[in-house]
Amino acid sequence: MMEHVTKAQIKLVRSLQQKKYRDENDLFVAEGDKCVEEIRKAFPLVYLFREGENATRTEIEQMSSLRTPQGVIGVFRKNEGDPKNQQIFRGSPDERLKVKGEREPEDLIVALDGVQDPGNLGTIIRTCDWFGVRRLVCSRDTADCFNPKVVQATMGALARVRVEYVDLVSWIEEFKIQNLKFKIVGTLLNGHDLYESPLTENRESRTVIVMGNEGNGISETVRRVITDPVRIPSYPKDVETSESLNVSIATAIILAELRRNASIHH
Repeated sequence: MMEHVTKAQIKLVRSLQQKKYRDENDLFVAEGDKCVEEIRKAFPLVYLFREGENATRTEIEQMSSLRTPQGVIGVFRKNEGDPKNQQIFRGSPDERLKVKGEREPEDLIVALDGVQDPGNLGTIIRTCDWFGVRRLVCSRDTADCFNPKVVQATMGALARVRVEYVDLVSWIEEFKIQNLKFKIVGTLLNGHDLYESPLTENRESRTVIVMGNEGNGISETVRRVITDPVRIPSYPKDVETSESLNVSIATAIILAELRRNASIHH
């Protein structure tokens, strides 16, 4: 039988809502049966608290970051996932390459330039998981993937999508050097119509999809390294509509179109 939660553990779990303490303790939190079970496939489980077993409803509420706690809270260690699939890399490109088992880059990678909203980041991770994108590269000012709101929004997809925090321009330049055939796709207002752009013309190319900040889009420094600018057209084109799409929705549309085109051309 699991030991009953202590006051010190309650204090610890509550502190993990802040990045400072997640980094200091190398821990993060997931809530709900499904999310906890998915996350434990990739990250070591340190504590598990269940309402009615080793925690009361009040204690779960004290630890939870949710308005309506789901009765199950898992505390996980951050940086000991399987290096082939789930390791969270925060170092330089050279440091990442030293990690044992590091695989070659996949055919399709998503890169985020300053995405700030935890809900958006979590949804993007979940969307990447759905479309078979196993690598998500983030600028250092992108939201923390271990934020409880991000973890919950992934619904466990964090266990299957590797997240890296890098200097994005340097990473893209390195990617270009390492890959003879490549595309750096960026969502820009003056880009080519997504549905008319020949993004799958060269099936041997490795492709990076760059998505920008919610308010400002892709930064000027990152724009300079984009090779294939695209835009998602509104419909109908001559009718006034919203200024832009939510970044997580836009990511889903682009990935769906690229996967659709790839299946047609195969």
